[in-house]
Amino acid sequence: MKRNRLKSVDKAKLRWTLLLFFLCLSIPTAALVQQSYSRLKWETFHQHQLMADEFTHRINKQLINLVTAEEQRPFTDYAFLNIVGAPSANFVQRSPLSQFPVQSDIPGLIGYFQVDAAGQLLTPVIPEDIDKARNYGIAERELSARTALQNQIQQILSENRLVSNQAAVAGKQDKAADNNSFNPQASGSSEPEKEATPVTGSALASKLEQSVASPASEGQAVFDELKKIAPAKNQQEINLGRLEDLDLKQTFQVGAAKPKLAPTQEKSKGQVQKKVRTEYNALPEAVDRAKKSSGNSVGASQLPATPGIRPEVKPLRIHTFESAIDPFEFSQLDSGHFVLFRKVWLNGQRYIQGLLIGKEAFLQGTINSAFQETSLSQMSNLLVVFQGNVLSAFTGRTARGYLSSARELNGELLFQAQLTDPLSELQLVFSITQLPIGPGGWIIIWLTLVLVIFFMAGFYLMYRLGTGQINLVNQQQDFVSAVSHELKTPLTSIRMCGEMLQNGWVDETKKKSYYDFILDESERLTRLINNVLQLAKMTRNERHPDLKCLTVAELMESIRSKISTQVERAGFELISIYDHKTEQTTIRVNPDWLMQIMINLTDNAIKFSTNADRKAIEMGCRVLSAGPVQFYVRDYGPGIAKDQMKKIFKLFYRTENELTRETVGTGIGLALSQHMAVNMKGRLDVVNVDPGAEFRITFPLATSLPSPDLF
Repeated sequence: MKRNRLKSVDKAKLRWTLLLFFLCLSIPTAALVQQSYSRLKWETFHQHQLMADEFTHRINKQLINLVTAEEQRPFTDYAFLNIVGAPSANFVQRSPLSQFPVQSDIPGLIGYFQVDAAGQLLTPVIPEDIDKARNYGIAERELSARTALQNQIQQILSENRLVSNQAAVAGKQDKAADNNSFNPQASGSSEPEKEATPVTGSALASKLEQSVASPASEGQAVFDELKKIAPAKNQQEINLGRLEDLDLKQTFQVGAAKPKLAPTQEKSKGQVQKKVRTEYNALPEAVDRAKKSSGNSVGASQLPATPGIRPEVKPLRIHTFESAIDPFEFSQLDSGHFVLFRKVWLNGQRYIQGLLIGKEAFLQGTINSAFQETSLSQMSNLLVVFQGNVLSAFTGRTARGYLSSARELNGELLFQAQLTDPLSELQLVFSITQLPIGPGGWIIIWLTLVLVIFFMAGFYLMYRLGTGQINLVNQQQDFVSAVSHELKTPLTSIRMCGEMLQNGWVDETKKKSYYDFILDESERLTRLINNVLQLAKMTRNERHPDLKCLTVAELMESIRSKISTQVERAGFELISIYDHKTEQTTIRVNPDWLMQIMINLTDNAIKFSTNADRKAIEMGCRVLSAGPVQFYVRDYGPGIAKDQMKKIFKLFYRTENELTRETVGTGIGLALSQHMAVNMKGRLDVVNVDPGAEFRITFPLATSLPSPDLF
């Protein structure tokens, strides 16, 4: 039954059966690998999401600390001169913000500014009376640089409609003074005219109510609308587009871990709203403006003179007051600059104090520098968004990642969060470029490669095994057919000749030929049986050669006497070639095995050169230049096709189909000859010559062989 089933299976059917079998194995295996791989990808995504959350909190804390430090500055720091300690201390000094160049922990800071109720600009880098700048140790070159900075701030704010664009700073300062602006700055000293009377809390509250009830001054109205104004066209050109236009994917966002793409105007829930704070202030005021002031004043000491410069001494009044300061607000101007400002309420009037910040330098110094130091920069892009507009995109360094397509991960949202007040309009958005491969990912990749190799090797080996078995069955069937034919033919011939001789049907003159025919057929039958028995023993490793040292002359003489009759009866001429030098060469072989090899090769040469123009078999021996001895058998037939030169040494292989073949044989002669040659440390091969084919058996010299005891 097994043979019948195997006989009905051809190579194509075997191939498709194995493919179906391995496909059934590979589908569940691939599903398991894919699920494990996806799970690892999600875990890696979640880990980097936590890293992005921690990074956002760190950046938010850093920025809030910078804002908090600015909120601690008193109202008087935005003036060029202020009072140190209580007014009774009578000590006047330059404001900390009057340093030049401007020094601050905020990256990209351009400068500080103050806008009074009339919308006029003052900065702490220039004293009110520019002509007295030398009294404060400001040289001409430095004064020019300070003036250029104030003009830059004036230009930026005026372009964004936050202050009026005046031709001269002095004019706006005088106008501010006439409108009870509290920015008095002067040098010298004065005697106290009257005691300072600070405004009480109840009085401040009533004034605040009046100021809130009254409409904001026209010069400061734009500050109230900064967060409500839609982005101008030029601002959209400066930025990189809208966040919603990026269409970020959210494939890996699961459950509560999924950040919401909420509108940027929405306040973060749970944020604590900062309250208005009050503070007690004192500022020096010029004598000629003291009468216009609504506050009280006390005397002040002289400002210490700058070495080498004799300051002009003028009387000063110390103006004391109580102010209410709102928390800082943050916004972006149409020019792309950031502005951090607060509102200060004083005597029913409002002042705007703030900082002007360059966008690129600020984002590079606070966010990108920290981002590039984290592993997030190796696998994601960081987008900084303000009110839905993408301000900057910090590109991460690309690294090797999961074997996923670029379409799957490009633009994948990793994390998104808003900062806290007053920076709640800012968002940090992380988008994936490539997820890095963790240790678990590499294990799955290598495991997948091993499984792929295992499946491919298994398919190949099983296919080779199956095809080998199919070929073996076919060869065995051919062998049975060939042996049946080869055994039946000589037996039938011998029986027929024997019956004719027994019945006396053969003339006396022909009896010898009949006897010779019976002898030849019996010898052929004997060779066939010997080959089969020899092959069976060798395949079971039951037969080992008994090697002997013999000369080439002895071997050639015995071989020639053995096969000469075979060649002559076939109608061929035997040509024996070897010289005197060769015949004295000694080799170690088994003479019986060598004889059987030469008989098989001669028989093969006779079979395949029956129709040759020259019926001759050439047999000889030669010593090669490298030393080995080579026996050869040549015919003058058609030769052997190149694609069959290696196949003819395979067991049971025949160049012709058993039903259509014209030659006799079983397909084991050459295979057996090769086995025997290899076991005697030799090599059997074939080459085409013109005309015919030449089989060569190469043996090493006896002197180069191991000791006989090893055999």
